[in-house]
Amino acid sequence: MDQSQPRQGPLLGLRVLEFASIGPGPHCAMLLADLGAEVIRIEREGGNGWPNPVADRGRKRMTLDIRTDAGRERCLALAEGADVLIEGMRPGVMERLGLGPEQVHARNPRLVYGRMTGWGQIGPLAQSAGHDINYIALTGALAAIGGREGPAIPPLNLVGDFGGGSLYLAFGIMAALWERERSGQGQVVDAAIVDGVSSLMTFFAGLLPSGAISLERDRNLLSGAAPHYRCYTCADGREIAIGPLEPQFLAELMKRIGASESLLEGCANPDHWQAQSEQLATLFASRTQADWCALLEGTDACFAPVLTLEEAAQHPHMQQRGVYRDIDGVLHAAPAPRFSRTPGTILPSRNAEGWD
Repeated sequence: MDQSQPRQGPLLGLRVLEFASIGPGPHCAMLLADLGAEVIRIEREGGNGWPNPVADRGRKRMTLDIRTDAGRERCLALAEGADVLIEGMRPGVMERLGLGPEQVHARNPRLVYGRMTGWGQIGPLAQSAGHDINYIALTGALAAIGGREGPAIPPLNLVGDFGGGSLYLAFGIMAALWERERSGQGQVVDAAIVDGVSSLMTFFAGLLPSGAISLERDRNLLSGAAPHYRCYTCADGREIAIGPLEPQFLAELMKRIGASESLLEGCANPDHWQAQSEQLATLFASRTQADWCALLEGTDACFAPVLTLEEAAQHPHMQQRGVYRDIDGVLHAAPAPRFSRTPGTILPSRNAEGWD
């Protein structure tokens, strides 16, 4: 990775003090760093046990023992020059270390103090250990994900840690910075994964009263139960994904694959989904993934091959957009979102002593 490449992006000039954690905290700091923010990460000796050359990119690293007076004072001095602080400790830990919001705001009242947790800063579970699977279980999201039989299936940790966690923390930080332009004051952003995932679930909650959608796994249009919104195995063992929810797109798919009129009509009735899925499974198993790509990719059939991460980086669409970059043998996703005048950039991590 080019050490000499200049920092750039719409957040150029923003200073972020990050206390090392795992999962959503580092991801949020990466998003900010990709878009130009100067991030200093405070690490303990030996790191956090989850070294990640992708999520940890773009930082300056500083090893400090924040349990000591000297380490604490160094952190407070850095906070004086920061716009944002990100921490992912259990509630109360930063306060006991002398680095909580009151202590930091006494030194820098303009600082936005971002707190990333699973359960939140308050509530009966606030002090309990947990991970993504536990947080999304409590929100109602996990119950809706899975097959007709068997237990719920965790969707990696995309929904909790990153969808409901780091992205909501980043959004909260930017909202607090916008408000600071009027008030001149910083504030605490309590980003809890249970809050973020519950917010993500509003789409479904809003459609439930009308009956437009069901969260029962065997009748949920978007869970893989519907024959026209799921994955199928091909003749070569590879998979494809179809999702033509709208009638015109569904008609396009059925016409191209040569499906019967009855199959098209059956997709509208959940009572027929199991039988329709079995028919489509037989049909899609008759050709290879490559065959279906040649027939359906780039049409309005709402089709895509199911690819591995390495294959995704080689797909023509992803390559033309430059979505992935191979840096020192590791795949890095490009900074997102994209900006017309002030694009972000990928920078390496390095040791440092302070702000530029």
